[in-house]
Amino acid sequence: MSILDKIIENKKQEVATKKIVQPIVTLEMQPYFSRKTFSLANQIRQPESIGIISEFKRKSPSKGIINDWSSIEEVTRDYVKAGVSGVSILTDENYFGGSLEDLQTVRKHENCPILRKDFIIDEYQIIEAKAKGADVILLIAGALTKRELTALGTLAKSLGLEVLLEVHNQTELDNSLNPYIDLLGVNNRDLTTFKTSVGVSKLLAPQIPNDFVKVSESGIDEPQIVVDLIGFGYEGFLIGECFMKTQNPGKHCSEFVENIKSLTDET
Repeated sequence: MSILDKIIENKKQEVATKKIVQPIVTLEMQPYFSRKTFSLANQIRQPESIGIISEFKRKSPSKGIINDWSSIEEVTRDYVKAGVSGVSILTDENYFGGSLEDLQTVRKHENCPILRKDFIIDEYQIIEAKAKGADVILLIAGALTKRELTALGTLAKSLGLEVLLEVHNQTELDNSLNPYIDLLGVNNRDLTTFKTSVGVSKLLAPQIPNDFVKVSESGIDEPQIVVDLIGFGYEGFLIGECFMKTQNPGKHCSEFVENIKSLTDET
């Protein structure tokens, strides 16, 4: 059984428990459920945008503890000041050390697009994401059938949420496209082996329809990589570990963004 399989099995149990503890009807009564969401796709495509989606990430199955000292309020505040297009918040607790409380904390303080990054397998989690203040949800092609992707995407769009579909290879890309996607993310990290190669994004770029905002995810640790990927048609760049493994993630993010601007000005 792969790490992804283990995570999905754990998630099924987690969701089943949540449905009992906090039924959908109570989620739909929460204040954020009726709020108008921010568009990450539109923000990325603003003329002045660098397209960075900066992530708050405490740990991962492959790296263990990445950052257990930084304040989520301070880091995300500094991310937004740095000029990122959106913020990604990991809400999986068991494997990534995140929580829905993290998402709500950021929503309370920042008026920017927020991606709920989790292993979404059930409609309940999408309603939960809206109720807790998310603007975008992640759907992972490798964890869902085509029918499930369509059903979950349909519900998300009906609630005003955008959908970031994540693929890792050509087969996933071919089998998962549907009309309910806003952003198409290529994960450079194989979720079965957790090995990373930015070459995956470059290989799949020509196959991604231009209808979607192209996003490259994982393994982006140098500004020059962003510049190179722009040449392949990517507009968004999901970056977490590169920032979070430093003593001051927000400062590193700001410097990263400024370096990208300098490099693009030179070309």
